[in-house]
Amino acid sequence: MVGLHPQTLRHYESLGLVSPERSQGNIRLYSSADVERLRQINRLTDELGINLAGVQVILDLRERLERLQLEMESSQAELNAEISRLRKRLIEGL
Repeated sequence: MVGLHPQTLRHYESLGLVSPERSQGNIRLYSSADVERLRQINRLTDELGINLAGVQVILDLRERLERLQLEMESSQAELNAEISRLRKRLIEGL
């Protein structure tokens, strides 16, 4: 699917770059997220010439940014709800 040699996949797993699930027979089961992550790794190494240590840093930073984005969106929703609640109280108090 991603055009990588099985040994390369095992190496990436040993480095913690990807963590596929395992079947009862201990066969690696790659999710669609794993496949996308492998494609990202391939792009970073092949197209941009980044080494695997750099790839790990980039992927970790990307995940942290995505988590922070979700936290910001959640906080924004909470703030908007609080603003609406306060506006309603203000209008009711007038």
